[in-house]
Amino acid sequence: MIGSIAAVGAGLAVIGAGIGIGQIGGHAMDAIARQPEASSKIQTTMIIAAALVEGAALFGIVVALLGNNPQ
Repeated sequence: MIGSIAAVGAGLAVIGAGIGIGQIGGHAMDAIARQPEASSKIQTTMIIAAALVEGAALFGIVVALLGNNPQ
């Protein structure tokens, strides 16, 4: 039972990261379409934000899977 709860937690972390990165990419494309001359700054900020979201998702997955280990 504990393993299935950990799997649900890990899945939710991955879904949240996917939604977050999708929002970051979509809004960055909107910003680049509005101001093409600032595309390099927007792209750099987008990559940093996506990396932070990915790191938080990885942390969530690790915490969910460590919860699977009853001691």
